Amino acid sequence: MEHYRISARTAAGLVEEVELAVGEGRLAPGQRLPSVRALAAQAGLSPSTVAAALAELRRRGLVVTDGRRGTRVATPAPAGSAPALTAVPEGARNLSLGNPDPALLPDIGAALAKSRPPVHLYGEAPVLPALERLAVEQLGTVQAGQELCVVSGALEGIELLLQSSLRPGDRVAVENPGYAALFDLLRANGLRLEPVPVDDRGMLPEALEASLRAGAAAAVITPRGQNPTGALLDGARSRGLSEVLARFPRVLAIEDDHLGMLGEEPRHTALGASERWAVASSVSKALGPDLRLALLRGDPHTVARVQRRQQCGPGWVSHVLQSLVVTLWGSRATQRRLAQARARYRERRQGLLEQLDARGIAARGASGLNVWVPVAEESAVVAGLLSRGWVVAPGALYRLASSPPAVRITTATLAPGEADRVAGDLAAILLAGASRSG
Repeated sequence: MEHYRISARTAAGLVEEVELAVGEGRLAPGQRLPSVRALAAQAGLSPSTVAAALAELRRRGLVVTDGRRGTRVATPAPAGSAPALTAVPEGARNLSLGNPDPALLPDIGAALAKSRPPVHLYGEAPVLPALERLAVEQLGTVQAGQELCVVSGALEGIELLLQSSLRPGDRVAVENPGYAALFDLLRANGLRLEPVPVDDRGMLPEALEASLRAGAAAAVITPRGQNPTGALLDGARSRGLSEVLARFPRVLAIEDDHLGMLGEEPRHTALGASERWAVASSVSKALGPDLRLALLRGDPHTVARVQRRQQCGPGWVSHVLQSLVVTLWGSRATQRRLAQARARYRERRQGLLEQLDARGIAARGASGLNVWVPVAEESAVVAGLLSRGWVVAPGALYRLASSPPAVRITTATLAPGEADRVAGDLAAILLAGASRSG
C-alpha cells in the first residue's frame, strides 16, 4: 500500500475503502498491507478499530494473514475484483477458458421444442421424478442411504454445503493446484484454504491427512478431470483417500464431479467411509454451460441442510430447466453425441500430450478438457505464446503456497494440426528462455 493511502474514519469505512480499492485493481493481489499500528497511524484510527476491520476483510476473503508475512490482498484475485484476463487479439486462438466445444454440445433448441414442462406451483416437490430416475440410472449410487437434491451448478452446491455446515474461519482442504473459482468461493465465505498437493491420480492421501490433523473441517476432492491438472482418481488412490477420511468421521467430504456425463472413465469415489458426504454432478460441461444445473447427492442429514438453505432463498431450481435437462439427457441422440464428445476430447488432449512429449516437454492431463504444463516463467511463456497467436491461462490463477509455476492449455477445441503447432511454438519459447538464462 506504499502508493495507496487510507482515508476512512471508521472500521466499516476502512472495510468499504479496501474492498473498493481491491475491486478496482488499485490494490493488487498479493500486495502487502501495513501493520496494524502503521495502518492505524496512517488513517488516524485506533489499533483496535483497524484490527476489527482487518478481521472483517479476512472473513470476506479479501485479505489473508500469514504469520510473519503479514496481511496481504488475497491471491488469486478475490471474488469481485477486476478480472486479470488476457486480451485476445483478432485472429488468435483462445485456449484459456476451459470451455467445452460448442460443436459437440447437444441441440438445446430442438430439446426446447420437445420439452413440455407442466405448470408447477409453490409447495410442490423440488425435484422432478423423471430427473431423479435418470440420476439413479445414469450416475448410480455412492453408498446406501443417500438423498438427492438439485442445485444451480456444482459450485453453488458446494457453497450451500459449506454455508450450511461450516462457519467463517473454518479450514477447508483443497487441491493444489486447484480450481480458481473454488478458491474465490471459499475466501468470499470467510473460510481458510488448506492446500493439498495432487499428482496424476489426485490428492495425496498423506497430505490430506496432515491437513485434516491440522484442523480442516471439510475437504473438496475432484474425482476426474481435475482443474487444472486433469488428475484422475483410480481404485488404489480412492481407497487411500477413503481410509484417511474414515479416520476423521466428522469432516465434511465433498466430491466435485464437474465433468458429470463427460467423464471418460468410471468414477472412483473417496466417499465410501465418510459419515458426512456429498457429491455434486454437473450437467454443464456435457449439455451446455448455460444449463446451470447439478445433482447433489449425499447423506440425508447433509442434504437436508442444503435443502433448508435453498428454502430460505429461491426454494428450488426451475422445473422448466429440470424438464429441459430430462429431455436432453434422456435422448438417444444426446447419448450418441456424448459418446462422440468423450472420444473427441480424449483424442485432442492426448494429441497435445504426445506432441509435447515428442519435444521433451513434460505435461499432465490424465482426463478432462485441459493440459497442465510446468514452466520456469509463466509470464514469459504466456506472452510468448500470445505473440504467436495462442492465448493460454497462467498457472498463478490455480496455484497456492509452494506449487510450482505452469500454464494451462484447454484442448477441447483443438483442430487437426493445431496440437503440433502449439507444441512447436511452446518448445521454441522454452528453448529461447533456457538460452537466455544459461
